[in-house]
Amino acid sequence: MADAKQQQAVAPSAAWMMVKPFVNGGASGMLATCVIQPIDMVKVKIQLGEGSAATVTKKMLANEGIGSFYKGLSAGLLRQATYTTARLGSFRVLTNKAVEANEGKPLPLLQKAVIGLTAGAIGASVGSPADLALIRMQADSTLPAAQRRNYKNAFHALYRIVADEGVLALWKGAGPTVVRAMSLNMGMLASYDQSVELFRDKLGAGELSTMLGASAVSGFCASACSLPFDYVKTQIQKMQPDANGKYPYTGSLDCVMKTLKSGGPFKFYTGFPVYCVRIGPHVMLTWIFLNQIQKFEKDMGL
Repeated sequence: MADAKQQQAVAPSAAWMMVKPFVNGGASGMLATCVIQPIDMVKVKIQLGEGSAATVTKKMLANEGIGSFYKGLSAGLLRQATYTTARLGSFRVLTNKAVEANEGKPLPLLQKAVIGLTAGAIGASVGSPADLALIRMQADSTLPAAQRRNYKNAFHALYRIVADEGVLALWKGAGPTVVRAMSLNMGMLASYDQSVELFRDKLGAGELSTMLGASAVSGFCASACSLPFDYVKTQIQKMQPDANGKYPYTGSLDCVMKTLKSGGPFKFYTGFPVYCVRIGPHVMLTWIFLNQIQKFEKDMGL
């Protein structure tokens, strides 16, 4: 009888330990998104050719007011609740398994990169529908009035996409989304763990310095690795058919070739300063929030 009660008491703790990496990852990503959403909105409009950061910001304030910077926030939060929950949770689970198999020794950078690629693919596959809704909601105001979709929120966007285009349309552009997520997470996740080891173990930095330094390195690596794929993904997801029903690109490869022909390789880095300002702080805030959540749980004995 006593053993049964003891097992019941242990079960919730075991279940919590299993889902904790996923819950913590999603919560940290959602908190970071609430802070970064205005910068992300400006970044998307720059990629869609509306001008510089200053021009886009002035135009948004003049035409739509401060609320326009948070257009698509519901989709952004839904994306973090799916994509970041899956990628950070799976990365930590896979890393722990790999460390255990490596007899507790630190993993080599190449193995961390492979785990980061895998976690990115898992997260993007889960979060692609929300990512599509986010891109469309952010790009809607750049379209002619007759072509605007006028989604009310993320769930309305998902409902309309399924109703108008079919269920599989939720994964439109999923190919470049997954590739972009793999490159971003390879840069973000592998570089963070590697940087923590560098700052803490080799340079002897304190807890705060290690967290901030590793987060900054992680943010830059994520930005540099992922922007070309993000550019292609954005172009594919926001494209509209012309009067004859023909789309500007037949797929990701066609988008790459036409972009190279029209603007050269540096065209893929359009908006890099703003992208870096958006991705870098988001990555840093995600790690900072995640560390604080984990610290709180440790203090509370969770």
